[in-house]
Amino acid sequence: MITLPTKPKIIKEKGNVGTFEIQACYPGYGITLGNTFRRVLLSSLEGSAITGIKIKGVQHEFSTIPHIMEDVVQIILNLKQIRFKLHNQQSVKTVLKVKGKKEVKAGDIKTTSNLEVVNKDAHIATLTDKKANLEIEIEVESGLGYSPIEERKKGKIEIGKIAIDAIFSPIRRVNYSIENMRVGEKTDYDKIRFNIETDGTISPRDAFVKTAKILVNHYSIFAQLEGVKKLKKVIAKSEKKKEKKNKELVKEFKDDISAIKIEDFKISSRTISVLQTAGIKTVKSLIKKNIADLEKMDGMGKKGILEIKRSLGKLGLTLK
Repeated sequence: MITLPTKPKIIKEKGNVGTFEIQACYPGYGITLGNTFRRVLLSSLEGSAITGIKIKGVQHEFSTIPHIMEDVVQIILNLKQIRFKLHNQQSVKTVLKVKGKKEVKAGDIKTTSNLEVVNKDAHIATLTDKKANLEIEIEVESGLGYSPIEERKKGKIEIGKIAIDAIFSPIRRVNYSIENMRVGEKTDYDKIRFNIETDGTISPRDAFVKTAKILVNHYSIFAQLEGVKKLKKVIAKSEKKKEKKNKELVKEFKDDISAIKIEDFKISSRTISVLQTAGIKTVKSLIKKNIADLEKMDGMGKKGILEIKRSLGKLGLTLK
């Protein structure tokens, strides 16, 4: 019997980093569970990221802005590092307006009741003069995993808007290790240890639980086997029809089996010819023969014997 592992243990959890351990996994299940869990963690948890921006006075990303140390490409790279919590909506637009000589950080982005900036100290740009002016319209969306620009293009991008590859996943890093452990007299059971680092928009514990729920929901669907039940019903219905048809056919000829002539028997004309040459004119004569008798007939091969057996079977009859 395949035994279930013990409940997960929290080895440590500090800020956005956590370590979890699952003990007593059945031998060989460590790699199966660990790899599946890691893939779902990285690909299936919802997060928020910037998907597009419009910088005032800038038409494309290969530009520079007066009195700003970073060019537009570097500013975009810095914006990608900012993590958001988006509440109640799938997308929201906000702005960043800064003037004068200063360092621009994520905390300078205007927030709303639906939008929260998590890493407010993240660097965006350096304004080097009192005349400097940086105004950015930012679009934030929710999604899963990694979304390249090409995946989100539904039409022409408006003039001045710069689309950005989005990393929605709230998981920065996840790895797992497997060790052997003793359970009773056996020493080959698996112990899995997960190390999870998030971007701060979700705790490692919540990420772990959400991932487990996603897998449980999927596997619970597998366990229902509704499709297989329907398929079995269809097959059973089809078999019943065949059985009924065969019974009716047998009943029809049972009282007068000698009336079925070989030429009316549903077999190939070649096999009929071989039987007739051997003096077999009716089905009644045929069922008195055994396989050895048929094999002795000139021109009767394995294929002919097989089709005779099948045709007799449909009538509920067999060779001797």
